[in-house]
Amino acid sequence: MNDDDILSGAEHEALNAANRHEPEKRPQKVLIVDDDRALREMISGILHLKGIQSLLAESADDAMKLLVADDAIELVITDLRMLPTDGLDFIRKIRKSVWADLPVLVMSGDAGIRDAIDAMHLGIVDFLLKPIEPDQLLPLVYRELGIKA
Repeated sequence: MNDDDILSGAEHEALNAANRHEPEKRPQKVLIVDDDRALREMISGILHLKGIQSLLAESADDAMKLLVADDAIELVITDLRMLPTDGLDFIRKIRKSVWADLPVLVMSGDAGIRDAIDAMHLGIVDFLLKPIEPDQLLPLVYRELGIKA
């Protein structure tokens, strides 16, 4: 503080403290991709109960449009068996795009070992078997979003 300063030491401290606030965190979103509407909505409901926003897509093509439109997507949860583009091809598209580092969690009710291996080679986070159990899903989502449980 100098002689020309009109603020007291306490006022300076208060002003500095106000300027040190943390920047607002943007909402993190999970993109859920599955051709089964009931499953998409069930997973979205589980996440919503935990305060996690989600976007829903019934196909890989719809999911790619959402990725383009919303830069707050931090995690993709996708089914493997979808038409016309299956989950593995969808993940390949992601890995060859600007979202190459985006974490992807795969779920499937009928995938074989070969599918699981192919998915792992594409750098997925994990592989969940349907039916999806919240106690298996949530820890993975929390970890990828950096949320402490």
